[in-house]
Amino acid sequence: MKALLCIFSVLYGFGVGVRNLLFDLGILKSRRFAIPILCIGNITVGGTGKTPHTELLIDALRHKFRVACLSRGYKRKTSGFRLADERSTAGDIGDEPLQIHKKFPDILVACDADRVHGIEKLMALAEPPQVILLDDAFQHRYVQADKNIVLVDYSRPVMEDHLLPWGRLREGVHALKRADFLIVTKCPPDLSPIDQRIWSKHLDIKPYQQLFFSTTTYGEICPLVAGGETPQPGSECGILCVTGIAEPAPYVEHLKSYTPHITTLRYPDHHAFTGRDIQHIVRAFEQIPQEEKYIFTTEKDAVRLETCHFPEEIRQRMYYVPVVPKFIRNQEAFLNEISEYVRKNQK
Repeated sequence: MKALLCIFSVLYGFGVGVRNLLFDLGILKSRRFAIPILCIGNITVGGTGKTPHTELLIDALRHKFRVACLSRGYKRKTSGFRLADERSTAGDIGDEPLQIHKKFPDILVACDADRVHGIEKLMALAEPPQVILLDDAFQHRYVQADKNIVLVDYSRPVMEDHLLPWGRLREGVHALKRADFLIVTKCPPDLSPIDQRIWSKHLDIKPYQQLFFSTTTYGEICPLVAGGETPQPGSECGILCVTGIAEPAPYVEHLKSYTPHITTLRYPDHHAFTGRDIQHIVRAFEQIPQEEKYIFTTEKDAVRLETCHFPEEIRQRMYYVPVVPKFIRNQEAFLNEISEYVRKNQK
């Protein structure tokens, strides 16, 4: 099986290499737009923290510019261009765009698998955006981004990984040369300067690139039901942790700071919860022996679970904790540089 995966990985790599070469030679065309385009992406499948870092950028830019965030809307049930509004669901636009829309209702959030078409539709609005953030579009080279911000996971070094399907790489590590900014995410908060230099060497940082390191922190507990009470979980309480994300282990570890009594239910990334899943969650919650007990989920899962039909007494005990990335150093310098670039390049 390993040999078979290796063969498919070589074939996949050949196809990706030919495609990138066609873009590099100008045979396949990249479209430029008269508006700053910032791309946030990676070269691996899932789990690098794109959405929290995108939200960090949105929060830094939205008070100064009309911001739009354009995504493909992974696993949505619709097609074509969709602009988020107050009636949008995860099925309409995808869970991550819906999460961003709910957190930042003052910006434009849209979905289109064809990013060129999506940008054209945004620019045709009565009040077009002044900057567009492309979510997970590093491989979508039909759009020429002004700045490429690429995330790599500290816990899964890309230098030691392999191309799909043998490993998790969408492209070879050499593709990182297209990045303007590289952010190593999920680092230990006490990452030493020596370790940072080792990463810089391994990633072969070029003179035109900047390297940053971020760690994962968590915000305040939020109720699934708007206006609900926020609990203070005691060390003797029980928590059922329900996740449908790529890497739930760090989130579960955070919940252990509240109580050691954690029961986990893990579903696939972007999982669409069914009626049977809801019954399973309710049964698992009822079997928790502690009198004080809660259901915790991730923010991304919360936008899918909030429309599911839970018994009201269960829904009132459901919560999530937002992920908040924090740069180990130079966060303000990074955000100011991005903001200044957008200001200077208004067309």
